[in-house]
Amino acid sequence: MFLVGLSGGIASGKSTVVAVLRELGCAVIDADVIARQVVQPHSKAHQQILQHFGTEILLENGEINREALGSIIFSQPEKRRLLNSITHPEILKEMLKQILKYFVLGYRYVILDIPLLFETRGLTRLMKYTVLVYCDPPTQLARLMKRSGLGVAEAEARISSQLPLEEKRRWATHVIDNSGDWESTRRQVLQLHTRLEDSLDFLWARLAVGTAVAGLGGLVFLLIRHFIS
Repeated sequence: MFLVGLSGGIASGKSTVVAVLRELGCAVIDADVIARQVVQPHSKAHQQILQHFGTEILLENGEINREALGSIIFSQPEKRRLLNSITHPEILKEMLKQILKYFVLGYRYVILDIPLLFETRGLTRLMKYTVLVYCDPPTQLARLMKRSGLGVAEAEARISSQLPLEEKRRWATHVIDNSGDWESTRRQVLQLHTRLEDSLDFLWARLAVGTAVAGLGGLVFLLIRHFIS
């Protein structure tokens, strides 16, 4: 089994690609979902965040107000680094658990949906392949304005706060161009899935594991026959 990192940019259409991958039965681990899970009330990360940021960032139900916390770390880089040092180890721990689960289930590859994959360059070294969901700048701007009801200046500011898609494109091993219609994107995802499924990477490891499992199964069979007889 190997790991495939998936990322994109704001309004580039990553959720559309993920939906097609899930439809195909692919194993997808969503880093954003895990990030919300690990800071739930009574969790280790939740307690540490309260120690450093105070109870002012809590909602009435005890959950962390992501907008309030976001406004703090956006303007204070040292606070953002502190938050990352609390949450990232817990996120990675949960991701490893899910990767192990899919390995045991026999999946060919696992997709890690990580929004800041290319910004966090250390993570790309763990991936056999990296996939960028791309769309051209005018399309990205128009989609963001329509989706969020923002004006041109506000939408451009949000896009410019991220690493440009053109730069991410140079680092990705595969690119899904989502500038066109849904059918075009779907065809590209199907082609990528077929290519990954047919990949011969780590074939030697799969053969070794298969041989070991077959040998162990044969040994167990002989032992059972011995004790029965």
